[in-house]
Amino acid sequence: MKKHLNTLYITSDDAYVRKEHETFVVEIKDSEGNWKKAFQAPVNSIENIVCFGFKPLTPQLMAFCAERNVGISYLDEYGRFLARVYGAQKGNVLLRKAQYAISDNEFESLKIAKPIIAAKVANYRNLLLRHQRNHPDISPDSVYHASELLGNRLQKIQNAETLNELIGYEGECATIYFGELSNLITAQKDDFKFTQRSKRPPLDPANALLSFLYAILANDVRSALETVGLDPQVGFLHQIRPGRPSLALDLMEEFRAYLGDRIMLNLINLKQVTIKDFEFRESGEVRISDSARKEILTAYQKRKQEEITHPFLGEKMTIGLLPHIQAQLLARYIRGDLETYPPFYLK
Repeated sequence: MKKHLNTLYITSDDAYVRKEHETFVVEIKDSEGNWKKAFQAPVNSIENIVCFGFKPLTPQLMAFCAERNVGISYLDEYGRFLARVYGAQKGNVLLRKAQYAISDNEFESLKIAKPIIAAKVANYRNLLLRHQRNHPDISPDSVYHASELLGNRLQKIQNAETLNELIGYEGECATIYFGELSNLITAQKDDFKFTQRSKRPPLDPANALLSFLYAILANDVRSALETVGLDPQVGFLHQIRPGRPSLALDLMEEFRAYLGDRIMLNLINLKQVTIKDFEFRESGEVRISDSARKEILTAYQKRKQEEITHPFLGEKMTIGLLPHIQAQLLARYIRGDLETYPPFYLK
């Protein structure tokens, strides 16, 4: 079983990362211009370094990370992927060859895409029903009605005969689900109104939170796919597009409700973020403050450290391992070791 390692997030513009013996050290300039040690961790406890903006990492440190298979990713201030530093290409070339063959075959792609979207919709439904169970006095009837609609759509998803048909059902289910998401916000309702999903740019604080969480989740899934030898650029549902990690976007569909939406709702409902943590631009764009980003990343990391029992394997593991486990299961299916790909379902 793979060990759950940590991700080091660098958010400060004044941060500098260096290696000290067998540890990573993060230093930050104080008000007098002196470098002060802010963080130190063993190299073997870090799996990825994620920098928001192009923070100073020396070529020597990049080379060391490449040799030790420590990923380095650069995201912009919104969490959108910019670049990734790679070492020597690893992974089974036969596995990738089989992946490309499936991607070129719509029928074979559909065999993977259908269970992924079915899991996504089932996890949406689970989140709605969970809220209704936990808040029976304030949960409107529309939440239950939406969960029933999503349940009815699951059969249509299973019977989809083309990728376009599947994409249509997925879009319909997303509209139903996001139409009820505001009813799952139980605190700060006036400040965090959610009417519809807006992405580029996010037009309200709730959407800004979701976009940021989805971006760091996509980076984790991308890293997991690379680790098992799959090409994150070549997907089965999302079309191939230069610069887009299509397979990472495919696989993360299973985790959006579990590692994106639930964390967003907790941040708002537990008042870990407030309206003061957001900047509203004249263009309508909403940006997250640097302090709030740190709060979000802390909540995300804590969530990853929680333990669950994997619904397919029946083994206990940390939530942070889920992208790696699903990437491994997908690789096993592509190799022919599994009859079907078992996606991640909430329980």
